[in-house]
Amino acid sequence: MHDMRAAVLEEHGGDFNVTRVRKPTPQQGQVVVRIVASGVNPLDTKIRAGRADHARHPLPAILGMDLAGVVDAVGPGVNGFRVGDEVWGMTGGVGGLQGSLAEFAAVDADLLALKPARLSMREAAATPLIFITAWEGLVDRADVRRGQTVLVQGGGGGVGHMAVQIAKARGARVHATDRTDRAGFLAELGASPIDRERAVEDYVAEHTDGKGFDVVYDTVGGSVLDASFRAVKRFGHVVSALGWGTHSLAPLSFRAASYSGVFTLLPILTGEGRARHGEILREAARMADAGMLMPRLDDRRYSLGDVADAHAAIENRTANGKLVVDIAD
Repeated sequence: MHDMRAAVLEEHGGDFNVTRVRKPTPQQGQVVVRIVASGVNPLDTKIRAGRADHARHPLPAILGMDLAGVVDAVGPGVNGFRVGDEVWGMTGGVGGLQGSLAEFAAVDADLLALKPARLSMREAAATPLIFITAWEGLVDRADVRRGQTVLVQGGGGGVGHMAVQIAKARGARVHATDRTDRAGFLAELGASPIDRERAVEDYVAEHTDGKGFDVVYDTVGGSVLDASFRAVKRFGHVVSALGWGTHSLAPLSFRAASYSGVFTLLPILTGEGRARHGEILREAARMADAGMLMPRLDDRRYSLGDVADAHAAIENRTANGKLVVDIAD
């Protein structure tokens, strides 16, 4: 078989054209993955619309950043993967790299890891981008550890519910802000839920005796990042995956606290540090197989012909968990 089915985007804001294209062959350091499932992320919708200046993708393009599947072929220079291995990763869909809305993709082996046995293909496909983003912020930047207090802003969202589980697994006392209808879900994850409408000073007083949190992970941006600067304790650490906007750093400075930004796409866009993504996914696999990590999935099922419907669910804010496109039966 020398060709494959793929959902191809011809123009920004346009429909996906499900067509047959040439099946890739693995180059140096690559493996070809037979894709079983493709995760859908909000950034995918922005790339499709041409509204992601930081994540451009030349057209025509195959989008989709996250995948789970089976190794179909191994290129020269690759160690650690064999044909038939089940793998997962955030491997393309941006920066000119073919994405996961196709039956096969040739991907940099450094970006992959063996899929955890306890996660289904759909669950695995939903996880890489959001887990890597959460891990880079909490572990690589803030070095969260046992006994610390952690506040996750937007804890019920994609990155947020990964951050809650990572912080919990590392022994922190976790709190999370979000809508009141997500309080039960946050409690199930092991976080103390906080109504996102509450004043910062109120919940800081209630949960930290007014001292603030050791680590605050902002997944929302805007005014929530400003609130995070007021929620952190002295000498604490604020991390954000959405640092857009103009912010006053004075509240942070007055606490002698530090700030880190997370840009998960950097290794894909630049080629620098890709092996770290594979390492992080191996940590995710260990957590998942130990029963400490589970992504929340929306129940709806999509195929290659329904990708636009999945994007619409994200844009309309009707998704109740991560959305996944089924590529193979």
